[in-house]
Amino acid sequence: MKKQCLLLILLLLSVVVSAQDFRFALITDLHVRSNDSLAYNDLRRTVNQLNKTPDISFILVTGDITEEGDRASLLKAKGLLDQLNVKYYIISGNHETKWSESGSTDFAHVFGSERFQFEYNGFKFLGFATGPIIRMMDGHVAPQDIVWLEEELSLNPKQPTILVTHYPLLPTDVDNWYEVTDAVRKYNVKAFLGGHYHSNRLFFYDGIPAFINRSNLRDKMDGLGGYSIYDVTKDSIIVSEQKIGQDLHQWGGYSLTETYYTEDNSIYERPDFSINKEYSKIKEVWVTNIGKTIYASPVVSDNNVFIGDDTGAFYSISAKSGNVNWTFQSGNRIVGTAAVSNDIVVFGSADATIYALNTTNGKLIWKYSAKEPVLGSAIIDNGTVYIGASDHTFRALNLKTGKLIWEYTEVKGYIETRPLIYQGKVIFGAWDNTMYALDKVTGRLIWTWDGGLSRMHFSPAAVWPVAAHGKIFFTAPDRVMTAIDAETGNTVWRTKEPMVRETIGLSEDATRVYSKTMQDSVVCYSTLESEPKRLWITNIGYGYDHAASMPVEKDGIVFGSTKNGVIFALDGLTGKLLWKHKVGNSLIGTIYPLSASECIFVSGHGLVGLLKN
Repeated sequence: MKKQCLLLILLLLSVVVSAQDFRFALITDLHVRSNDSLAYNDLRRTVNQLNKTPDISFILVTGDITEEGDRASLLKAKGLLDQLNVKYYIISGNHETKWSESGSTDFAHVFGSERFQFEYNGFKFLGFATGPIIRMMDGHVAPQDIVWLEEELSLNPKQPTILVTHYPLLPTDVDNWYEVTDAVRKYNVKAFLGGHYHSNRLFFYDGIPAFINRSNLRDKMDGLGGYSIYDVTKDSIIVSEQKIGQDLHQWGGYSLTETYYTEDNSIYERPDFSINKEYSKIKEVWVTNIGKTIYASPVVSDNNVFIGDDTGAFYSISAKSGNVNWTFQSGNRIVGTAAVSNDIVVFGSADATIYALNTTNGKLIWKYSAKEPVLGSAIIDNGTVYIGASDHTFRALNLKTGKLIWEYTEVKGYIETRPLIYQGKVIFGAWDNTMYALDKVTGRLIWTWDGGLSRMHFSPAAVWPVAAHGKIFFTAPDRVMTAIDAETGNTVWRTKEPMVRETIGLSEDATRVYSKTMQDSVVCYSTLESEPKRLWITNIGYGYDHAASMPVEKDGIVFGSTKNGVIFALDGLTGKLLWKHKVGNSLIGTIYPLSASECIFVSGHGLVGLLKN
């Protein structure tokens, strides 16, 4: 009897505890730099004030911890966050994933995980990344993270749950927002919390309540940094702004008892696939869903497609059937594009290794260890592999043996691009505002170009440069198309007219270069002139786009792709739009044309496929 009474008392106490009100804090968009004190001091003031604030149960830190995603900045921010008197839970933002010398692996190394899950007073809290990783694209929730999310929610479907992201789960911010909201709407999700907008706002993500919170950085208006305080009661979740040294200001809240949404998603916006009816002759011959995000672009050899994914798996897939021939598992994500020659496929991994595999069976031939992640794409020329890494080093390796031929160690930034071989030089950009030209035989530096660029984020680092008639052509995030002299590295011309960004392609006859503009259009310029000469511009109607996917010409047809799943084809000579096709709503990498009528594509959603006209 005494045991029964004790159990009853404990049960009643647990109910009382679960029903208690509680308070937590949320800090977001810190943007700490390793070499700057402004954002660091804003965070320091926040930490100091939170440590003096009573009744804070825990703290959520929701992304953009740093400005440039580098390890030094992450460690600097962690040093302050670790001084908090209560436990904090943290996720990454786009500044940790897009601009990341580690391929977005340092975040988990520094903070322990890319996700979090915990329970407090009967509530479950789930935090997960919204990317994008390395590629300039919309936010994206990895398929494997959506699976994890559903697994966690299904453990107790009726448990009230708070979901924590960096990006807002809106069509303008996350390309597969609807996959997330559809996955969670059958559970008891009370709200999403996050940041990114640097302001306080209330939203509904397909009917699910959401809070977007101010940045921790000081305001331009009053010079005060700040964060959010959340109060959870038995019937409400209420948020207040806490400016440093000021009183709390309540600005929003939602009911915890009201029903805001149902499982029915029919009234909410979804991606529009109507262009596929307009161009109905375009067929998806086969599509293979590997179930993991793909950030690399495909390469094809001997009727096989080679591609790596976000989990570090590398695949050989039949270009005829879409069947997987073999897989090889590296130690971390693969974001660079592979190169193939003489039955050997070479690629880099964020596990700081360059791999060479047998194309027939996927067996390891050799591997080379770098000092940091290898995010660069490979290129092979006359039995030599050229590839850059995040250890500020560009290497030339023997294709058959993996033996180092030479290395250039004076790169100031990390390397993401695919290099260009031209006139005895290997040419590449890095995230240090610089384009480099090295002697391809010796690795000796011939010239560098920086164009007076003032910010790391303007670097010509994601674009794959092309060359013709003694000139190197590229575009960068400064929205300028540039031609430089291949012999000297001097600027020949630069133009801001087309508003292009990180995409460039060369015609097969080397007389034209193509680039996507940031709004709807593809532009074509002559390679023959000493000043910019536009030949044509075509409005394709893809909307706003900033994805670094290169236009590629095959048999006179230019193939291109966008961040929202659209593939298109143009006549290279006239710019006439031939067709468009939408395969999903996520980033499509650089297309690999097989002929004028067939092309291989890969999607951030994890799709590999063959289109045919």
